Amino acid sequence: MTDRPYVVLSCAASLDGCLDDAAPERLRLSSPEDFDEIDELRSTCDAILVGATTVRRDRPRLLLRSEERRQARRRQGKPEHPAKVVVTRGYDLDPEAPIFADDGARKLVYGPGDGAAAARSLLGSRAEVVAPVGGVELSWLLADLRERGVERLLVEGGATVLAWFIGAGAFDRFRLAIAPIFVGDPAAPRLHAPPTSERYRLVADRHLGDTVILELEPSSAR
Repeated sequence: MTDRPYVVLSCAASLDGCLDDAAPERLRLSSPEDFDEIDELRSTCDAILVGATTVRRDRPRLLLRSEERRQARRRQGKPEHPAKVVVTRGYDLDPEAPIFADDGARKLVYGPGDGAAAARSLLGSRAEVVAPVGGVELSWLLADLRERGVERLLVEGGATVLAWFIGAGAFDRFRLAIAPIFVGDPAAPRLHAPPTSERYRLVADRHLGDTVILELEPSSAR
């Protein structure tokens, strides 16, 4: 048994590296075919992780769309939907956000000790707030998820969370969907990470509709 889950990073970016634009509504970069493959990927994972900014900006539900895939999970003795994991620095979360809906999925919110009591009161039974002493450190977070039975974790961003994982080298596969557009917005969030000399291995590439999918592994992948 390893001390962390198998971690898959997933995002869609424009040709100029943008994950979104700066408009209030989310920019959908992926093709319908890519969205369906992401649904399949979600169905193979025990949990999906996002940051609090994604919860506020995109208001995701993080649910499986396919009834067939939900049924397949039930036949395997798994919950219908993967658990939902939110990482936050300040608990600026709306308890009525779609991610906290009563949909049967387990919800975990990881954040600092300061504000945790208020967050537990605010979220109530909607989510379990996990607040380690000293704040959330990535290796601790992954080890804690592993102890909770998460063997396969899907990280869907956004930019800060992806950079956190990439910078720490704490992932096994990076699935990057490239949309054939330029966003051209200087205020848009972009895919970024700390400087590294590591060259990633391209292990798969394919077209899904008008979207190009690249799958990469770190040279140190287990």
